[in-house]
Amino acid sequence: MKTNLFIEQHFHGCYGVDFNTASVDDLLMLSQKILKEGVGFIFPTLVTDTIENTVRQIEVIKTAAAKQSSDMAKICGIHLESIFLNPLKKGIHNSDWFLKPTLDNFKLLEDDFIRIVTLAPELADLELLNYLRSKGIKVQAGHCVGTDLSMCNGTTHTFNAMDGVTHKKPSTVTSALVKDDLFTEVIADGVHVCDDALKLLFKVKQMNKILLVSDCLPCTHSELKEFDFAGERIYFDGVKATSKDGTLAGSTMLLPDIVKVLAKKDLFCKQHISNSYDYHSIESRGEIEWDDEFNIVEVRY
Repeated sequence: MKTNLFIEQHFHGCYGVDFNTASVDDLLMLSQKILKEGVGFIFPTLVTDTIENTVRQIEVIKTAAAKQSSDMAKICGIHLESIFLNPLKKGIHNSDWFLKPTLDNFKLLEDDFIRIVTLAPELADLELLNYLRSKGIKVQAGHCVGTDLSMCNGTTHTFNAMDGVTHKKPSTVTSALVKDDLFTEVIADGVHVCDDALKLLFKVKQMNKILLVSDCLPCTHSELKEFDFAGERIYFDGVKATSKDGTLAGSTMLLPDIVKVLAKKDLFCKQHISNSYDYHSIESRGEIEWDDEFNIVEVRY
C-alpha cells in the first residue's frame, strides 16, 4: 500500500527535543530524522509558557525553517496551543500563564509564522476571532467548554480536554461531531481516546474532516523516562506519559505508530492522511510504501 507522507500539525517534540526549549540545531536534526519516518511536513506546537519564552521559541523555529534543506520535513508554521485556554480544561498546561483571548494579548506574541491557534472560543473576543481568520490563521477549539464553534476551523485533540458527549445539553464534542464544515483532530494512540469513542467519531463525522495527530512529547522515540514539560515533571512508563498526579501530558507515538494501532483495529483509512493536505492546502512531496502489517518499507521524497 502507498500513501502520502504525513503532515504533523500537532506535536510538541520527539527524539528528546522539546519545541518550548529547542535550539535551531535541535529542530534541524528532528526535521531530518522525522522525514525518514514518513512525516513530510510539521507544525511545531508550543505549549503554554511565558510570553517571553514563547516569543523566543517562535524566533528559533522561524530561524530553523529558513535553514532547512530538502532532506528535512518542511517546517510549515507554528501551532500555538498556548495561553488562551480555559482553566477548567487546562490539562497539563500551567494556568498561571493563561491570558484572556483578546486581540491585544495576541499581539504580545503575534508573528506571521503562527498558522494554527488553539483557544477556548467561549472566552475569546469576537475581535480576536475575526482577526485570526482574516490573517488565514486556523482557529481551533481546544481546552475548552464552549459549544459555539461557528468561528472555528477545527477542534484540537477531540474528546480530550473539552466537554464530552451528553444528552441533556450541548457540548464541545457534540458540536464538533455535528458541524459538517469543522475539521476534528483526534489522538488515536489507544490511550487518549477509547475504541468506542473513536468508532463514534469515525461513524458520525464526515471522513474527509478527520485529522490524525500525535500530540507527541519529547520522550517519543527517545530514551527519556523522566523529563520536564509545561512546568511539570513528566513520567513515561513505556505506554503513557503523565504528571505525578496522573494527568496525561500527550502521546508517545509518531503518526506512523498510530497508523499501526488503527490498522490492528481495522479502523485505518488512507484518507486520514490526505485530509491534512486539504486542510492546509499543501501539495504532496512524496509517498510512503507500507507492507501488509503496516510497517514502513520505504519513504520516498
